[in-house]
Amino acid sequence: GWDLNSRETLATELNVFEHFAPKLSPAARESEVLFLANIQPRLQLDVLDHCSATRFSALDSMNLWIETARQDLLEVISRVDCVILNDAELRQLTGRPNLLSAAREVLGWGPSVVVAKQGEYGAALATADSFFALPAYPLETVVDPTGAGDTFAGGFVGYLARHLDESANEARLRQAMAYGTALASFNVEEFGTERVARLTLEEVGARIDELRRMTQFEHEPIAL
Repeated sequence: GWDLNSRETLATELNVFEHFAPKLSPAARESEVLFLANIQPRLQLDVLDHCSATRFSALDSMNLWIETARQDLLEVISRVDCVILNDAELRQLTGRPNLLSAAREVLGWGPSVVVAKQGEYGAALATADSFFALPAYPLETVVDPTGAGDTFAGGFVGYLARHLDESANEARLRQAMAYGTALASFNVEEFGTERVARLTLEEVGARIDELRRMTQFEHEPIAL
């Protein structure tokens, strides 16, 4: 259909991941930044346990784990700095229809940052004392949305990895949102990772500048 913003899960086959057990190299165990991509929460916990040098950690998940491994997922959430879910998953996890209210509840479970991915509508970020929303970069042609959320997360976490000492800084978090948004917009322009693989920092920077111009406006108070 025409709506590429939503999906219907008919079946989930774990295949090679059904009996997968991650094996971390000594260098990986010393990583200061850790992104726990969508996989069985018990495996996410195992990786977390083996990474003693982590200074910033984030996780992604999905509806399957919310339904079948909720307690393990809640345990992982309580131990990471940032949770990145789409809006439907965030509502499902908390049982709250309001996105801001759902994000606030997850913040109460331990993380300091919650990011809600919203497909073509952009993304929103919540901390204990702030809320920030950024629209998606507008595109006339979308070829394949597969992997857009992962690309967003990679851009978001990757930017913070470059500014690790300021990962809790509000300005840095907002810039990380812009990098994630820009990268995801390139990802959907072609199948697979072809477009992202050819990207230059100049292209990413130009798209971020466009996002900034799109979201700026002047406020002139109305005189009473």
